[in-house]
Amino acid sequence: MGKLANKVAVITGGNSGIGLATAEDFVAEGAYVFITGRRQKELDEAVKKIGKNVTAVQGDVSNLADLDRLYAQVAKEKGRVDIVFANAGIGFPATLDQVTEQQFDQTFNINLRGLMFTVQKALPLMSNGGAILLCGSNASQAGVPGFTVYSATKAAVRSFARTWTAELAPRKIRVNVISPGPIETPIWNSTNLPKEVVAQIKGELVSKIPAGVIGEAVDVAKAASFLASEDSKFIQGVELFVDGGMSSI
Repeated sequence: MGKLANKVAVITGGNSGIGLATAEDFVAEGAYVFITGRRQKELDEAVKKIGKNVTAVQGDVSNLADLDRLYAQVAKEKGRVDIVFANAGIGFPATLDQVTEQQFDQTFNINLRGLMFTVQKALPLMSNGGAILLCGSNASQAGVPGFTVYSATKAAVRSFARTWTAELAPRKIRVNVISPGPIETPIWNSTNLPKEVVAQIKGELVSKIPAGVIGEAVDVAKAASFLASEDSKFIQGVELFVDGGMSSI
């Protein structure tokens, strides 16, 4: 029996990267997982990769009607939610003088609006004693040039966790933030930057990581499984950094 046996989990942004790795680990630990994402093709590929105990629901977390469809499907199939991992997020590299109104609105709509309503709309189905995980970032702890908007949203995610920990305490629902550092995910391949520039950026990041490497999505997934399970039953309202020590020095 896995540590998440018979649990029902919802993971947004579960079609690739950290979300997909976490979905795979949750299923391996015994959970049934609902994943969401904006691109149906990637969702179909994710379901095939996960292999069992998974339902994919296409949608955009910033669209409340899509969230309603997601939870209607969860209610129909399972009738409850035990774990929510609000993982979906985006970020546009842009300095203060470069940020556009569209970039600002889209980043806040997905990283904050979408995250908040992902959690809010789960609550009627959420089991007392459940677990909510919010995806933060170690970028919220430092002034990273070019990530002014992204970093601000992730700092707000940390604030959400503190307030929701207090509000949901009567229901014994634990709320924690998991904050990755640089992680090897498909997003590196989706940039418009030349490969040599990406390699240079990675090299500069590695020089700041005590572990000496960029992390893997599975590193975050294992931490998420811990925070979602009874192994962490006395941990509430924390921000767990999965960044090879980068934010600690």
